[in-house]
Amino acid sequence: MEGKSPGRGEIERAQLESLNGLLREIIPANRFYRRKLEENSTPASFNSLADYARDFPFTRKPEIAEDQRNNPIYGTNLTYPLDQYSRFHQTSGTTGRPLRWLDTPESWSGLVDSWMDVYRAAGVTPGEVVYFAFSFGPFLGFWLAFDAGNRLGCLCVPGGGQSSLVRLRTILDLQATVLCCTPSYAIHLAEIAAREELDLARSQVKLIIVAGEAGGSIPATRALIARLWNGARVFDHHGMTEVGPVTYECPARPCRLHVVNRAYLAEVVNPETLRAVPPLTPGELILTTLQRKGSPLLRYRTGDLVQLAAHHAKNEACACGRHETALEGGILGRTDDMVVVRGVNVYPAAVEQIIREFEEVAEFQARISKKQAMTELHLVIEPVAALKNPASLVSAVENALQSSLNLRVPVTTAPSGSLPRAELKSKRWIKE
Repeated sequence: MEGKSPGRGEIERAQLESLNGLLREIIPANRFYRRKLEENSTPASFNSLADYARDFPFTRKPEIAEDQRNNPIYGTNLTYPLDQYSRFHQTSGTTGRPLRWLDTPESWSGLVDSWMDVYRAAGVTPGEVVYFAFSFGPFLGFWLAFDAGNRLGCLCVPGGGQSSLVRLRTILDLQATVLCCTPSYAIHLAEIAAREELDLARSQVKLIIVAGEAGGSIPATRALIARLWNGARVFDHHGMTEVGPVTYECPARPCRLHVVNRAYLAEVVNPETLRAVPPLTPGELILTTLQRKGSPLLRYRTGDLVQLAAHHAKNEACACGRHETALEGGILGRTDDMVVVRGVNVYPAAVEQIIREFEEVAEFQARISKKQAMTELHLVIEPVAALKNPASLVSAVENALQSSLNLRVPVTTAPSGSLPRAELKSKRWIKE
């Protein structure tokens, strides 16, 4: 990421070379993808990325899950003998049984390189004190962020096995300059600080790197976190256990994410037709892991809703000078989270943007139900404890939703502190 940014043509030529190199490495050793190629009569090399997008079949999460069930413990998506793998991780299992994932030292080193791109784009420098407000379970991101911070030369402080209050005191005592957590947990830590009368004005945290939820690219949520943390800058990125760290926030345009194109080939398709969609049209993010040879994914349907930035239509550079794939608005939500209510497409990120503009709302939940054939949306908001007139807040939120979505959405309140908080991904969209 240093020096002149490569042009789009140069990026695509490098991606095609990496793709064909990946295929040469994994075929025929990787039984999962050898079988997919045989079943679909797909070639094992390509003359262009367009040929690849046309001819190579998609990989779906249920396929991987079924393969691991039928071929325990790790499935057949492994390119090398088991004794060459040194890292184990697994997904959260929020949509079913967790997927188990193995990495070789080479693959792990490449993933760490991608996470270092996140730090560099965020302006993190050697010698910074980075605090990781995570439990350090089996999920991939915590460990990668920690290893990348070490490689960069930062003092890395793990927050596993600590209460929120202990974490806050450690952040203050050690004068941490960078905080890594989810957007929701950054807000929750600030709530705990206010309750325990810990003054975040004396915090040295100047940068909060967030992931795991759409909030990091939602202007109102970013503004709320910055206000609660004494003006700290919020920096978004995203990834997942089965693919690794995929994006980093554009240094020139907050709420825009760049894909690390040397490591990931990205496509955006209509989740119904599976055809490519134009810029500024929401679609499903499809990823090919170009460097993760030990446990690759090719044309993987991530389930993430994104949209390409407008400048892609003219093959122009981003405002930051990069030609890497740019996703406007970050992760808009999940394909299974978007709901159609009385003919209106409602995205989680759009609802959060509206709700977070109200400082009187401490937390919220969206509850989706079906009455006969109709899908209905109902919001539950938790007012801050000091609010004297919740009814006025309910009316204001309902009016804002009506104005922004052109949709009447009923809003009710929950008692203070009753809605769940989490250090990992918050589950705000509940299907009843």
